[in-house]
Formats: sequence, structure tokens, C-alpha cells
Amino acid sequence: MGIALGSRAAPAAREAADVVVADDRIETVVSAVVEGRILWSSVRDALAVLLGGNLGEVGFTLGSGLVGGTGLTPRQLLLVNMLTDVVPALVLASRPPAGSSPQALLAEGPEASLGDALRRDIKIRAATTAGSAGTAWLLARLTGTPARASTVALVSMVSAQLGQTLVAGRFDPKVAAACFASLAVLAAAVQTPGLSRLMGSRPLGPVGWSIALGTAAASTGIAWSIER
Repeated sequence: MGIALGSRAAPAAREAADVVVADDRIETVVSAVVEGRILWSSVRDALAVLLGGNLGEVGFTLGSGLVGGTGLTPRQLLLVNMLTDVVPALVLASRPPAGSSPQALLAEGPEASLGDALRRDIKIRAATTAGSAGTAWLLARLTGTPARASTVALVSMVSAQLGQTLVAGRFDPKVAAACFASLAVLAAAVQTPGLSRLMGSRPLGPVGWSIALGTAAASTGIAWSIER
């Protein structure tokens, strides 16, 4: 990339440059690099959560079909995407990364965010999302009807993805607020009889909620321990 300093550069240099620094300070370039890496770091976290979560949904759907289950209904999958891919992911992408100094961001190369590092995060989140929902579905199916098992898997899948978003956001207050708000909407959608039926679910009792939240917490803890 060609860079020219505004008033100090020759007219030809300004015309040929990709970027013209208006305040004539070379430090501005350094600040721009830091700002760009802050932006990418946040977007990268959201991208890993979104891609990993969606691949986990696909994996669970295929796996449950292979063992004769119904998995999640189209309406339930729509609810999953609404609760995990909209507000929490947007807040995660827009918040500045915690614990990263300008010096660390300047020293960070592409491999720290792209390539193997990004693929690894996506694989971890896909596996833990599918594992959480699959384990919850199996446990619920042993103790109840297919409709109940599907609802327990729904709660587990959403909770696992929200837990991963919370961990990726380093427990940022805004990210936490978005995740807990989505969890509250999920609880209302599941426990309100008419709304629950509309979404292809059924209200859950203490055992169902314990299975769903327990498997989600376990998968979040596994993902956190691997990433650390």
C-alpha cells in the first residue's frame, strides 16, 4: 500500500498513493493499523461463533436423523438463528476486544486471527454445539417423548451458543446483557403454552431445563478450557 503525507508529499506522490495522511503524522498510520486490527479481532470472534454454531446445528440435525430422531423443526431452527445470530453476534462484533494492548495488536500477524487459528475455533464451537444438543436430546429421549426431547435439544443448543458468545466476548457486560436477554426470550418462547406450540415445542419441567442447561454449561466449559 502506498502512503503519502498530505502537505509534505509531492503532488505526484499524493496522486499515486493509496492513502494520504491528512495530518502529516506518520503515527496516524500506526493508529489506523491498530484500529483496523481491533475491528477485525471483534468481527473474527463473531464469525467464529456464527460459523461454528451453524455447523453445529447442521451436525446435530444430520446426527439425530441418522439415529431415527426428528432433530429440530424448521421453526425451532429459525428461533435458534434469531436468538444467537442477531443481537448477541452484533454486540460481539461491535465491542472492542478486551485484554489486547496496542503493542500486542501491532505484533499480531495474520495467523493469529486467520488460517489455522480461525478454523480451530470454528471446529471447537461446531463440535461443542452439536455435542451439547445431541447429548441433551439423547438424555431427554430416554426420559420423555420426542417432542420433549426436541425442545430440550433446542434449549441446549441455544444456551451452548450463547455461552460460547459470552466466552468469546471475555464476559464483556454488553455481550453478557445480550446473551441473557436472548436466554430470557428463549425461556418465554418455550414456557408460554400457545407460543411454545407455535414454535413446535412444549413447556419443560425442572428435569428438562436441568438437562438442557447442564449440557450447555458443560460444552461451554469444554470450549473455554480448550481455548485457554
